[in-house]
Amino acid sequence: MQLPPARGPLSGWLTDRLRGGAELAPPTIPGEQRAPWADDDLQLALWCCYELSYRGFEAVPAESEWDPEILAFRASLEKPWSQWLRATWWPEATTEPVSAQLRRMVDADDGPSLAAYLRRHADLAQFAEFVANRSVYQLKEADPHSFGIPRLDGAAKAALVEIQADEYGGGRPERMHAELFRTTMRWLGLDDSYGYYVPEVPAVTLALSNVMSLFALHRQWTGALVGHLAALEMTSTLPNRRYAAGATRLGATAEQARYFTEHVEADAVHEQIAAHDLCDSYAKDHPEAVPDILFGAACSLGIDNLFATHLLSAWNALPDQQEAS
Repeated sequence: MQLPPARGPLSGWLTDRLRGGAELAPPTIPGEQRAPWADDDLQLALWCCYELSYRGFEAVPAESEWDPEILAFRASLEKPWSQWLRATWWPEATTEPVSAQLRRMVDADDGPSLAAYLRRHADLAQFAEFVANRSVYQLKEADPHSFGIPRLDGAAKAALVEIQADEYGGGRPERMHAELFRTTMRWLGLDDSYGYYVPEVPAVTLALSNVMSLFALHRQWTGALVGHLAALEMTSTLPNRRYAAGATRLGATAEQARYFTEHVEADAVHEQIAAHDLCDSYAKDHPEAVPDILFGAACSLGIDNLFATHLLSAWNALPDQQEAS
């Protein structure tokens, strides 16, 4: 993909550096700034730093991933981001099995239901906007969590590999979830190129990916990474059933809505594997990591609620989403 246009001095310095310029020191992050999840400049700069560890950018040397100045710059961006995440969503752990604590956390989540609105009320343009935003992550779906595989052992590793194998289509490229998502994008007339909509999406969309990459690229956050995945799997079945219904209402064929229907079936199984086989097993081997597991899950739920609120507010749809159907 191409380097996206800068949104301020932070992303501006980084893109200059990646193009071979930026001899000056990187700018300092202002002490008084908006909430990190809503800071376009910070989130874009962080997303581009992380992307160097995924597929990179055209005409940017692969060795830029290990540029010491870029790594130091990334750490300076991560500091306010991770501090805000901890201050906002650090959990109170109990002695219950971590799977039970995750279940209670998910059941208590009362964020706005974007899926309910998309099911019944969204027009085609709104559904396309939702899909374009989600493409920033869905076109590399599962990749952040795969960083956890070499950091796990025993039952936890086996559980994560089982989930990831399904995400990658069980060895069949056409069944990879990212490829199924491309079919949905083409139905909506969207460009399915990797990263195409990064220049257009808001900070909160980039934050959805950035919280995963923060946990994925730092071994210290392995517990948070598995907790984040568990929350995704435990909150997937019902929303995807609603997304599928909304897509069908708007004219999608079964193949065009298959990305959503595939998740209805797969994630009902993944939910149990993630909560019990993955998180309980990891907590048994690493009891000190229980707060990290819950923290990762809380971040997943919290950022997703911010994303839902952003879109529903833009559509003036917040009153409608309160329906339970």
